[in-house]
Amino acid sequence: MGRPWKRRFLGYRTTTNHKPRLKPDPQSVIRGWGHYYRLANVEEVFEELDQWVRRRLRLLLWRQWKRPRTRAKKLRKRGLDEDQAGRSASNGRGPWWNAGSSHINQAVQISTLHQMGLVNLLQQHRRLAYTS
Repeated sequence: MGRPWKRRFLGYRTTTNHKPRLKPDPQSVIRGWGHYYRLANVEEVFEELDQWVRRRLRLLLWRQWKRPRTRAKKLRKRGLDEDQAGRSASNGRGPWWNAGSSHINQAVQISTLHQMGLVNLLQQHRRLAYTS
């Protein structure tokens, strides 16, 4: 047993507010619906969602590195040469454009995101689809 807001039921949790409300359980948002749709042949959807999540995470990193000097430093630290890092950091384009560009993809690779804890939804779907 346990407190209601610490328990999960059908992919939901309750809030701890005075008037409790339902909210999706954090694990259910990613993995839960993967289990739910494991019988469907929707690999393209998982692949597109994976790409979008990776780009969104790169966007958040780009925004976190607020100033061009910090961005150049972080890009150099992640393997870009000094010239390319400097041009990329001060290109004047928006965060979403930079998050999809080759310089940030080279600096923040998929393996880095997986080390940070990102779950690959397409691999998860394939694993579940073949074990059923």
